[in-house]
Amino acid sequence: MAVAPTTETSTTAPIGAPAPAAPKAPSPAAFAARPKAAAVAPAPAPVAAPAVNLVEAAKWGRAEEDGHVVLLLDGAEHPVGQYPGASKDEALAYFARKFDDIAAQVTLLEQRVEAKAPTTDMHKTVKHLREALNERNSVGDINSALARLDALDVAIKGLEGVERAAHDAARNVELAAREAIVAEAEQIAGQDPATIQWKTGSARMNELFETWKTAQKNGLRLGRSTEEALWKRFRSARTVFDRHRRAYFSALDSNNSAAKSAKEALITAAEELSTSTDWGYAAGEYRRLMDAWKASPRASRKDDDALWARFRGAQDKFFAARQSANDALDEEFGANLVVKEALVAEAAQLLPITDLAAAKKALQSIRDRWEEAGKVPRADMGRIEAGLRQVEDAVRKAEDDNWRRTDPEAKARTNSALSQLEATIAGLKDDLAAAEKAGDQRKIKAAQEALDAREAWLEQIQKAASDFA
Repeated sequence: MAVAPTTETSTTAPIGAPAPAAPKAPSPAAFAARPKAAAVAPAPAPVAAPAVNLVEAAKWGRAEEDGHVVLLLDGAEHPVGQYPGASKDEALAYFARKFDDIAAQVTLLEQRVEAKAPTTDMHKTVKHLREALNERNSVGDINSALARLDALDVAIKGLEGVERAAHDAARNVELAAREAIVAEAEQIAGQDPATIQWKTGSARMNELFETWKTAQKNGLRLGRSTEEALWKRFRSARTVFDRHRRAYFSALDSNNSAAKSAKEALITAAEELSTSTDWGYAAGEYRRLMDAWKASPRASRKDDDALWARFRGAQDKFFAARQSANDALDEEFGANLVVKEALVAEAAQLLPITDLAAAKKALQSIRDRWEEAGKVPRADMGRIEAGLRQVEDAVRKAEDDNWRRTDPEAKARTNSALSQLEATIAGLKDDLAAAEKAGDQRKIKAAQEALDAREAWLEQIQKAASDFA
């Protein structure tokens, strides 16, 4: 049986066995540990070892007849091992293949550096390959391979610098995000408890807490001291917010109780008025109670809604009774409405005015009967008054036009009209005084309306008379 090839360090291989596998490079998984924020480039595919070039191998070593192989390095020969029982070419190829395996690992590492793969364990790999080359148990361009490893050391350091910069940038982003969480929590906690929207604030504070937990679990580590300082601030903000919220709602409960008592007193007064038939007085009291209600502080929403329903119910009861009474009056005044509608129709027949004197006489008759007719339903009052006012305005305009068209004698007539109207107004004032003394509201109103109308006419006549001055 042939003896296994040996090296100076007693490395052996079975006779006739294929060349042993090259020393394993670090597993690709060993390069995966990088900061989460840095992009991870895919590891290049392994490069297949080319066939041994004996011509090239002969530049760096030679084999003897007994299978011993020496390395030619820097003008000196270094024994690398023996491959007995094989040809010189086979022996040289065996040790050249060992160098090619190391060179292939150097090439793989160069590719990984070029692809900017994670640098984890790269320096360890360089050290391992350099040690393998320095063991002098392979044949090849050792110095060139060592120079490539030196260049790789420099390139790896540069890549590490880029990684550190990327990691620092990602850490700064993470730090800014954590600080933003803390700052917003402190801003929420620092608001005036009397104006803060507690539902919105509580929801947002909970969202910030969940965001914090997610960042703590999945984000970059910021260092224990930094993270503890930020957490202390965040926890303090949450504590202050919760303390203010508890104090606010405690005070709110107390205020709600006081507000509820005050509004229940208003409800009692409103319910006592709900059966009153003194419509004017009660309506005024309800306005006063409503002003007091608006000025009162709010109770809780549930209590306030219930209290308002009771207060409004008392009001509705009173105003419904008053409306019923008014409806009864309107029904009673319905007959008066029929009379006044007929008078409006009669007055409309005076238009257009062709005989001013006859129109005035007829209009005065209509006015007298109008006053005697009495009140009409409230809903029809504006409409029916407007119908008569239209004819009165037409007669007044006709008078104005007539005065402007008359000769100087019109002045005398105007003065006479003024005297008569002034006498009439004086009489109406006496009537008004007598009615007021008697306390007859109906006559007071009638006398006042007649007086207002005559005084309006007097103003117009005086204006016309001034035109003759």
